[in-house]
Amino acid sequence: MIDEKRLQNAIQELLIAVGADPNKEGLKDTPKRAANMFIEMLDGMNYTNDEIAEMFDKSFDEDTLTDSKSLVVMKDIDIFSFCEHHLALMYDMTVDIAYRPNGKVIGLSKLARIADMVSKRLQLQERITKDILYIIKKITNANDIYVRIKGCHSCVSARGIKKKSYTITKSKIGNIMECDLN
Repeated sequence: MIDEKRLQNAIQELLIAVGADPNKEGLKDTPKRAANMFIEMLDGMNYTNDEIAEMFDKSFDEDTLTDSKSLVVMKDIDIFSFCEHHLALMYDMTVDIAYRPNGKVIGLSKLARIADMVSKRLQLQERITKDILYIIKKITNANDIYVRIKGCHSCVSARGIKKKSYTITKSKIGNIMECDLN
């Protein structure tokens, strides 16, 4: 679990370290506000992939969806995360998920919730992609799953090279091709 008091103290120290006066009117409550923001934005740190799978395992048995042509596709799920290397925001991120039901379907909102919870960690985009795939496999036992993430990283756009660009990561199990998502 995230230690709120320790986080507040660390933010207070950060303000001092960058030369800010933490007693200034606009900064007095910043450690508490910022700690609450981080607790909310990093909620996924409190759960393992297996716990997230258990939390969102709201699947339905569907014998009628077991043919090899059925495909569930959910596109453009908005997420954000924090780069574990720089603590920088990864933003403008979208997730595309496709899977071929294997006797089970998962509620569409659960796909978005899984993507959201996995991203609320100190992460790498590559790991978010694989974590989502793992959780969907665990819940649905599907043999064909495809996850694609496109995102902008402020550790590239706001520092270093200072160029806005998008990183695309893909992970799959089975025979779903990117063209199947259209």
